[in-house]
Amino acid sequence: MSKNIPEKLKMLITHKSPVSLQPIQQSVRVQFNYDVHFTNGLFDLDNPLLAQVIAVDGEIKPKKLLVVVDEGLLKHHQRLLTKISIYAKFYEEAITLSQQPITIPGGESVKNEPKFVEQIHQLIDAGGLCRHSYVLAIGGGAFLDMVGYAAATAHRGIRLLRVPTTVLGQNDSGVGVKNGINAFGKKNFLGTFMPPYAVLNDFDFLTSLDDRDWRSGIAEAVKVALIKDANFFDSITTDADKLAHRDMKAMEKLIYRCAQLHLEHIATSGDPFEKGSSRPLDFGHWAAHKLEQITNYKLRHGEAVAIGIALDSTYSYLIGLLTESEWQNILATLKRLGFTLYVSALTEQLHQPDHPHNLFNGLTEFREHLGGQLTITLLQGIGQGIEVHQVDLSVYREAISMLQT
Repeated sequence: MSKNIPEKLKMLITHKSPVSLQPIQQSVRVQFNYDVHFTNGLFDLDNPLLAQVIAVDGEIKPKKLLVVVDEGLLKHHQRLLTKISIYAKFYEEAITLSQQPITIPGGESVKNEPKFVEQIHQLIDAGGLCRHSYVLAIGGGAFLDMVGYAAATAHRGIRLLRVPTTVLGQNDSGVGVKNGINAFGKKNFLGTFMPPYAVLNDFDFLTSLDDRDWRSGIAEAVKVALIKDANFFDSITTDADKLAHRDMKAMEKLIYRCAQLHLEHIATSGDPFEKGSSRPLDFGHWAAHKLEQITNYKLRHGEAVAIGIALDSTYSYLIGLLTESEWQNILATLKRLGFTLYVSALTEQLHQPDHPHNLFNGLTEFREHLGGQLTITLLQGIGQGIEVHQVDLSVYREAISMLQT
């Protein structure tokens, strides 16, 4: 036993409770299986994918389906709600809409308003949905987080079908097992770990994204490449100009590999529901989450992640983990993709430790969110993440200064 453990704690560990009955020990194993599909024209009548996914469980009668759509999609996909209704009618042997598709605002702000979760709960109740029914969520990453949280907390979990419509949703947040909303000024303070029933990535939705949203999701691919797959990072670097100019084939390749690496991590890391203090897939995120909050979410999540990646990569270089050429390659690739790597929010309150907008408060909030000791992922080479449990704020200040200049 470690000599550093306090005597009282040693006594608690070694002392046997004065009871005659031994504790009953139980281990519960739960296995989740879900598929991530890739398609075009999901709601075209000659595309049976959605109906097949719903009908695959073998029950004869059609399943109830509540469809919740990101309101912002209708600007570019004006017939989307009609297409969904026609699709459900065409495949009525598999699908019964509990009501006509509804729209709810998207974007990060939807996670700040509990009324939207309550609205979905009311619709689930009014429509008589049960655990064998489905909630179909169509929208961006933040929107899917909110709808997923509502579905996971109704009847202790209704089957969730995700249709991510952004790059960020299709390659990262939409394929994972987390749902959540913001509370008490903190990102994802309320949430669940509940894998979706299935994910359906329709690449056609990406064509209507504005340039910021197209670019934003690429940051998560850069992140996972840097910590897990040097060859993937090389591929992103090679395709950076194509990606910046909205080449769809390059984007499809990036989304597929990023989603694959994300899913492999969830399945093989040994901690899919984050019981420990480590979250390697959140490389660059301690600063990103704080920057989003400081800027009142004017920064897109991916834009903040790109800055966080640049910051943690620069810190890794300054403490000798990355070579200068590796560090410069990372920053150059992010810039070629179109990312800005410095915003004033990085430095505005940096010398006021007690100010709520001090960037370094993000380290405390990151640790509190996970529990346990602070665990930050840095880079010891491209494709090689390493976890550290303490950081030098003076070096981080130097890193910020380097990004600024």
